[in-house]
Amino acid sequence: MDEFSLIDSIFSRLTTSGSPALGLGDDAALFSPPDGYDLVVTKDMMVSGRHFFSNDPMDLVARKLLRVNLSDLAAMGAKPLGYLLGLAFPDTLDSGLATELSKGLLEDQKKFGIALYGGDTVSGAGKLVLSLTAIGYVEKGQALRRNGAKPGDLVFVSGTIGDAALGLKCLMGDCPSDAALVRRYHVPLPRLALGANLVGLASAALDISDGLIADLGHICAQSRVGMRIEARRLPLSDAARHMLADNPDLLRTVLTGGDDYELAFTAPPENADAIKAAAKSANVPIMDIGSVEKGDAVIVVEEDSTSRAWGAGGFRHP
Repeated sequence: MDEFSLIDSIFSRLTTSGSPALGLGDDAALFSPPDGYDLVVTKDMMVSGRHFFSNDPMDLVARKLLRVNLSDLAAMGAKPLGYLLGLAFPDTLDSGLATELSKGLLEDQKKFGIALYGGDTVSGAGKLVLSLTAIGYVEKGQALRRNGAKPGDLVFVSGTIGDAALGLKCLMGDCPSDAALVRRYHVPLPRLALGANLVGLASAALDISDGLIADLGHICAQSRVGMRIEARRLPLSDAARHMLADNPDLLRTVLTGGDDYELAFTAPPENADAIKAAAKSANVPIMDIGSVEKGDAVIVVEEDSTSRAWGAGGFRHP
């Protein structure tokens, strides 16, 4: 199947009537941003063997690709509009592989109310390489940033921390298999409603992709502050809690493993009640896990009350 046949038979169904994609029949999409809003644009790439296993279900890989980009939009308080897709096949254009990818994308498009705007497909990359650019919008000048945290602010996280990293350990055979943890690794939960609700309340925000400590460190670096985090206040799922009870050394995995795609954010104490109301409205649990202070490091107060400054940790591309 050639490129145009692939587009017509598989990817055209990811567009909607009257959308900027123009039925994928032209070289580019036509898009008019909403009046009074800033566009928010983000891109993530995934490479077989580095970001996912070659035997992972391709529909789940596609859903994760879309969701990690939506998580970036959530971290800035943006609402999603649509996306561009790039596919580089290992050898030749593979219609079976493309069908599985489009199946996952279509499922999540319906869930999040978005559509494909366009993209490109090539072959001969040697490995499967996936690229997605998500487009969203936020009220002009109101995007959540990483650079607004102030000493005295509270530090919050959404959901539970460490599930995806522990799920990866399960897949690698380093931990007893747990379906719930593996699911969190394969299918993250972009906190779009919560992110939108935090606009005007949070002083800084991001999503946890490279590990809690590393990503909090990004806020510290951009805001020129430090943080003190209490390990006992980390929100853990039942599965994660059981694993840590059996192997306390897994705390490092929880703190630095990455792939959570939960939101981490700071806010002044006087906004705490409004923050809790915003989370309740979004139906997302949150937990305050520490505070912002003067300095430049993330300090973790562990269960035995010892304090330790952690290094950057987290995932970094070589």
